Amino acid sequence: MFEDPTEEIVRKEREKGRKLKKTQWWQNKLNIGLCHYCGDRFSRDQLTMDHVVPISRGGKSTKGNVVPACKDCNNQKKIDIPVEKILKKDQKLE
Repeated sequence: MFEDPTEEIVRKEREKGRKLKKTQWWQNKLNIGLCHYCGDRFSRDQLTMDHVVPISRGGKSTKGNVVPACKDCNNQKKIDIPVEKILKKDQKLE
């Protein structure tokens, strides 16, 4: 489904992510303090920048692909994309 990005692409996307973290847009997201996945409220330092489609799966460091996530949700998500998480949950219910 996704093409593995080259090391150079990964490096560039991570650099773009670091720059995006410094923007007012990202600072506003942190100030709101909500995890995109669980909806719980956290302090700024408890939130991470998560790529909805991970860089390792071809995702980009863009406003449309990064969300604030608590560390637990980010760790649980790993390299899945949201639809995969839903499918895995559905499979467990069967």
